[in-house]
Amino acid sequence: MNRRSFIRMTGGTIATLAMGRTTFARGADHPNLLIIQTDEHNFRTLGCYGGDIVKTPNIDFLAAGGAMCTKFYATTPVCSPSRAAFVSGRYPHNTPVVTNNIPMSGGIVTFAEILRGTGYATGYAGKWHLDGTGKPQWSPQRKFGFEDNRYMFNRGHWKKMEDTPAGPRVAARDKKGKPGYAVAGADEKSFTTDWLVSRTIDFVNAHKDVPFCYMVSIPDPHGPNTVRPPYDTMFDSRQAPVPSTFHKSREQTPGWAAPEKGLTEKRLKKLMPPYYGMVKCIDDNVGRILAALRKNNILDRTIVVFTSDHGDLCGEHKRLNKGVPYEGSAKIPFIMYYPKKIKGGTVVRQVLTCVDFLPTVLSLMGVKTAGLEQGRDASGLFVGRSASGWKDIGFMRGTNDWLCAMTQNHKIVYSQKDVPWLFDLKKDPEELTNSFKDPQYGDIVKNLTADLIAYCKRYDDPRLEDRKMGPEMKKAAG
Repeated sequence: MNRRSFIRMTGGTIATLAMGRTTFARGADHPNLLIIQTDEHNFRTLGCYGGDIVKTPNIDFLAAGGAMCTKFYATTPVCSPSRAAFVSGRYPHNTPVVTNNIPMSGGIVTFAEILRGTGYATGYAGKWHLDGTGKPQWSPQRKFGFEDNRYMFNRGHWKKMEDTPAGPRVAARDKKGKPGYAVAGADEKSFTTDWLVSRTIDFVNAHKDVPFCYMVSIPDPHGPNTVRPPYDTMFDSRQAPVPSTFHKSREQTPGWAAPEKGLTEKRLKKLMPPYYGMVKCIDDNVGRILAALRKNNILDRTIVVFTSDHGDLCGEHKRLNKGVPYEGSAKIPFIMYYPKKIKGGTVVRQVLTCVDFLPTVLSLMGVKTAGLEQGRDASGLFVGRSASGWKDIGFMRGTNDWLCAMTQNHKIVYSQKDVPWLFDLKKDPEELTNSFKDPQYGDIVKNLTADLIAYCKRYDDPRLEDRKMGPEMKKAAG
């Protein structure tokens, strides 16, 4: 589909949604949707994902009472592309947000636009990162269905916020009045995580009697690694383990994942305690949101989603941050709580990515999509229906240099920077061994590569035409 056809189609869809908008009172058939998204969050820091350093009882409550995905991946493990895929259900190159700071196409139809068109009250607070380079850029003009976006800001990992007669603003400012990332003086009312959750609770209280969709995007635990008291002293360097992959050989290191220069054990141990503090602050604030839903007697008819835009290696493979297909960078927490339909303790082990969110959640809500999504409806996996016919595979793409297909047990990566790599995630969970040329994996390489080529053709991913990756994929697929 060319760009003109896409815009023509989406324009018609938006018009149809607007014409069909209705209003309705609170009803059991119209569940609320509340999404809590963090930024650059290593899933291993959460108790429900096996973390034992930070106690996360509130997030763990959602997992215990709902469904937890063990193989949910960022479609591209970088902020903007992942967020665009999540809200649209479309692959990054079709949004066309393939890297950070690219504005999302005005023709994109988000889950919020679809729900708004059916009568839902909608809103968003926190980091958006889909409107270009504006920073912080409050209340972007293009709302994409998030009607109340007063507390949406486009970019930045600000630590201190405030309301003013002129609207919200970053409270930490230098002598020239320029906003900054300083955390000094931040407290339970002004620290960004607390402040955004307070805005979320305000929206919940104001819309408790009508169906609503609200998304709060918390910019932590993305760096800078600072947090307000008392979280800044809750953890110390003795609690920060050095990952076993921190020290590994050159042969165990793909060309797309060179170790970070200057990252020492000492520096890592200094960075991690405040990271843990940010995670603890997030969990406490999830508890505040749950308390507000309980107080308003709407918790059991609210779909609560906890997730992140991508991971953070936190020293794994001697790297920080994200951008590579390693598990710590690309795999993200995804928890969905909805007791009406999802049995507590459900574990979804099939591979999902951000593009699968829109069709899945709208199906659970009984709302028809716009038909433009490229992800799959995985709702059956959450409600205990048979997974027969489900092809258990997902696809990821880097911002400019790699393409990946993964199943529960295997991951194949083609890159401009190295030979192809195949990881056996069951035998080699630390992702240290390249099994691509091992004869016993011949069929796996062939099949995964064929699936990757089929993905490229179906969704117009130009990586198939890359001068290096294209020929390698075609040769491996036979």
